[in-house]
Amino acid sequence: MNFGIVGTGLIAEFHARAIADIPGCRVVACMDTVPEREEAFGKKFSCAGYPDLKAFLAHPGLDIVTICTPSGAHMETAVAAAEAKKHLIVEKPIEISLDRIDAIIRACDANRVSLSGVFMSRYHESAGVLKKAVETGRFGRITLGSAYIKWWRSQEYYDKGGWKGTKKFDGGGALMNQGIHAIDLLQWYMGPVESVMAYGATLGHQRIEVEDVAVAALRFKNGALGVIEGSTAAYPGFLKRIEISGVEGSVVMEEESFKFWQFAKPRPEDGEILEKSSAKAKTGGGASDPAAIGHQGHTLQFTEIVESLRAGKKPLVDGREARKAVEIILAIYKSFETGGEVTLPLRGA
Repeated sequence: MNFGIVGTGLIAEFHARAIADIPGCRVVACMDTVPEREEAFGKKFSCAGYPDLKAFLAHPGLDIVTICTPSGAHMETAVAAAEAKKHLIVEKPIEISLDRIDAIIRACDANRVSLSGVFMSRYHESAGVLKKAVETGRFGRITLGSAYIKWWRSQEYYDKGGWKGTKKFDGGGALMNQGIHAIDLLQWYMGPVESVMAYGATLGHQRIEVEDVAVAALRFKNGALGVIEGSTAAYPGFLKRIEISGVEGSVVMEEESFKFWQFAKPRPEDGEILEKSSAKAKTGGGASDPAAIGHQGHTLQFTEIVESLRAGKKPLVDGREARKAVEIILAIYKSFETGGEVTLPLRGA
């Protein structure tokens, strides 16, 4: 399959490397409104470069478009690509408002093209192992589910980023940009969120419009409670952490490693699961350096998307799945503003 990449910033290189890992797939085109950037990217990855979206979408044989533009600019490109009958992979968050996400979903449905949101953390082996433990009832009644994303970003990160830290294009801060992967995992394991109460603040950075510290208390529809803590002002930055507890077991997962795995009814495979994942994560997980994530997770997700397309199936993280974490974050932001409890689904969603 032939891929094209829109937006040639840092994350686009991870997309290009992931695509190169998949047999039968290649990057054939890129597009960026800054000509020097698309030219440099095209040269680096041996693909055609375009400064114009219409010309890019007309590239011969283009099958799949991946979108790596600023978060709040995804919709326009995604809708145009869908109308050009291209399958879509959109970086997280898929968009920054539910209305804009729904516009993308409608365009893809109307044009019968596939839509995927990038949540590569779901594709690591340990994430699937924990999902299976939840689905097979090993926790008994689940009582608690929490996510901790205590990261560090320098002031320079925001100052150099241009759109980073802005409401218009970033859509939010420590939760919408950095914490969203852990929040997606949490809701994937715990199921729908019923309500949230939250506080947010900007404490560690200047000249940004969004939160760099956030805490939220959650009530899930299954009755369990939970916590989300997110920050980009927690030096030196810590690996993201998911904790699930129930009356018959508890698991703590740090990046792709299990730090605790114990159940009231042990199974023979438990020791192997804990031992296999106990090694330290291979990267810094983006905790203090956004480039320190590796592209292997993208490779796993893109491979599943390609296989789903070839089989005529829906991908694991389609547009509606990718929407869920954004809705939770927007509910948290609404709680920031109102100072009260916010019930999901959001009104009008």
